[in-house]
Amino acid sequence: MNVLQNIAKHMYTVVERRRNLVSPSVLEKSCFFSKKCISARDALEKRGSSGIIAEFKRRSPSKGDINTTADPLETALGYEASGAAAVSVLTNSRYFGGSAEFLCLIANSLTIPVLRKEFIIDEYQIIEAKALGADFILLICEILTAEEIRRFTQCAHTLGMEVLLELHSEEQINKISDEVDLIGINNRDLTTFTVDLDASCRMIEQLPRDSVVVAESGIDTPDTVDALRSRGFQGFLMGEYFMKQSRPDKVCGDFVRAVQCAV
Repeated sequence: MNVLQNIAKHMYTVVERRRNLVSPSVLEKSCFFSKKCISARDALEKRGSSGIIAEFKRRSPSKGDINTTADPLETALGYEASGAAAVSVLTNSRYFGGSAEFLCLIANSLTIPVLRKEFIIDEYQIIEAKALGADFILLICEILTAEEIRRFTQCAHTLGMEVLLELHSEEQINKISDEVDLIGINNRDLTTFTVDLDASCRMIEQLPRDSVVVAESGIDTPDTVDALRSRGFQGFLMGEYFMKQSRPDKVCGDFVRAVQCAV
């Protein structure tokens, strides 16, 4: 059982506990239910977009503690000011040091799309994402069936949110629903945690031509972004590279400027 499968197993307990504390009907009273979501697909396709989805996370299973003192709102506002196309917020507490409160705080303050990055295994979490202010959600092929992906995507769309579907291997391509808005290819092997950008470049060639594709993990130079963009990637989800710095937003700004100079 790899790390994703372990996390997913843990999430069943977490979701049941949350559902018992806060019912879906209570979640639906959130002010965010009347707010129109910002399109992440449009943000990535926009002419001149940096394509950078800058992530806020304090730790990870592969790296342990990364930046445990970073302020979520200050960092996210800095990302936006630095030219990020969107912001990703980890809400998983045990494995990533995140929280639902971080997402709510950030979503209430930004004018660019905000991703709820969570290990979604139940429709309850999608309703919760809307209540917390997310504009789009992550669905992970590794832990979901094709039917769950289709159903969860429809649920998100009903609530006005978009879906980023994450792939880890070529075998998962047949799970892709025509309805997903964005496809992410994670460059990191879930067992060894090594990064293989070449594998991602091979996978993108097998995706539908009209896909908006996001590269995830292991991106740490503008040259890498330039190379991936030339292969068809339009989004670049970056977390650790920014978060390991004392000023993640400043490093993000320097990176965005370098990327845009190369376009």
